[in-house]
Amino acid sequence: MNLPIVCTVTAAELRERRKTVLNGIRARAIDAAPITDGYAYRFAPSGEALNQLSQLISLERQCCRFLTFKMVVEAGEQPFQLEVTGPPEAQPIIKDLFGE
Repeated sequence: MNLPIVCTVTAAELRERRKTVLNGIRARAIDAAPITDGYAYRFAPSGEALNQLSQLISLERQCCRFLTFKMVVEAGEQPFQLEVTGPPEAQPIIKDLFGE
């Protein structure tokens, strides 16, 4: 599916989202690595981190419909992984929102 590279939140909404959700997620990231079509972010396993990641995915899939999110939660106490991918034109957006 080829969706337009358009974010539907206003600049004010994006600033608020950065303060309330994105900055907290970025601070929790253990590391980030480029993958095909995007980035993979790892997080220490905790219920709070998992809840924040779920909230983030729910918010972002509403406004950035061109992005694909994949959560990997392995058995035991392994770090969680969030993969965010999209078309080549979306790579700067992924870096800006989630870091690199």
